[in-house]
Amino acid sequence: MKNFFELDQLGTNVKTEFIAGLTTFLAMAYILFVNPHTLSATGMDQGAIFTATALAAAIGSLVMGLVAKYPVALAPGMGLNAFFAYTVVLNYGIPWETALAGVLVSGTVLVILTLTGIREMIINAIPESLKYAVSAGIGLFIAFVGLINAGFVVNNDNTLVGIGDLTTPTVLLAIFGLVVSIVLLTIGVKAAIFYGMILTSIVGMIFGLIPHPTGIHDIIGPVPSIESTFGQALFHLQDIFTLKMLVVILTFMFVDFFDTAGTLVAVASQAGIMKNGKLPRAGRALTADSSGSIFGAILGTSSTTSYIESTAGVAVGGKSGLTAVVTAMFFLLALVFSPLLGIITSQVTAPALIIVGVLMAVNLKHIEWDKIEIAIPAFFTVLMMPLTYSIATGIAIGFIFYPITLIVKGRAKEIHPIMYILSVIFVLYFIFLS
Repeated sequence: MKNFFELDQLGTNVKTEFIAGLTTFLAMAYILFVNPHTLSATGMDQGAIFTATALAAAIGSLVMGLVAKYPVALAPGMGLNAFFAYTVVLNYGIPWETALAGVLVSGTVLVILTLTGIREMIINAIPESLKYAVSAGIGLFIAFVGLINAGFVVNNDNTLVGIGDLTTPTVLLAIFGLVVSIVLLTIGVKAAIFYGMILTSIVGMIFGLIPHPTGIHDIIGPVPSIESTFGQALFHLQDIFTLKMLVVILTFMFVDFFDTAGTLVAVASQAGIMKNGKLPRAGRALTADSSGSIFGAILGTSSTTSYIESTAGVAVGGKSGLTAVVTAMFFLLALVFSPLLGIITSQVTAPALIIVGVLMAVNLKHIEWDKIEIAIPAFFTVLMMPLTYSIATGIAIGFIFYPITLIVKGRAKEIHPIMYILSVIFVLYFIFLS
């Protein structure tokens, strides 16, 4: 084991890697409950999603740890799951089975693009400010969904949205969870989101707002079946040949593109494994990430991606793939805790969505706001995601405005041909929707 993971060369040991893997798991364990709550809005079975989430995280993390040997854990991505549920299925009216087929195709195409080197070319073609705008916009979208789930933001016929009844016990519970999570995060607790959910659940049980476990069977139980979701992506591949699904697949790919690249760079830099400013075994890491989406889609969950929470494990000493392998083992152990889905309600998971949104919105600082030709497409990308309740629409509008503003500004030569192609696709997308 020491030789395979090169522990001595990296200056680490099995004990340190184990602690790092456990820390990473605790930092991202919230996805086990947030993902089922999010995807079940599509009509999918919550128990099946729980199992698919744990298995996808375990398989993806194992591949990353054993093949790429990075201390990076994977799981169904936040933002991508919201896009899957609220935009693709609920807004576009696409069946969740077809949406899973889209995830499968996007993962497969990403593997091919990675192996051929095209993935890097496309990443380089899209300007940095738009990449950051997409990430920040998804953050606002996720936070908006969290505020709605918490009951803090509600429908208002006069102003479209308004503030909810803050005296409602369940809303107060969600606010408590948000405050606790913010306090824990601010003082530097690595697994702040997870611990915040636990404390919120306990308080909810004390005040009778959440079902109280009556025995061990309410905590530990048999692993839920994935029969209802397993293989559905394969059975509905014939349904993806539409312009709407093309945009959906492109969005899955686009978000995963930059989510993964940013996470790998951040974790590798923190772990000290960057060499001359480049990622060692980058191809393996990107392939491992994309293959995670393939496994996840077949099992029955939205796109699987590398988690920035992996930095929590690196912070306590994780430097090798053994960290990811240990995290995978804990996800497998977590399979027996499915009864907790009845305790982890939407008021408990809402703060997690809001906090993740805050963390993603930090990318706003990297946008060149002082250049109007960049600020306009970036602004529309960020703003239109929550306002239209669609990540794809935000990306589409921003990518249409980008070549327009740069051409008018006399910077047409700076526009990569790929950006023109994407702009045309998104224009056709809006024509098709109308």
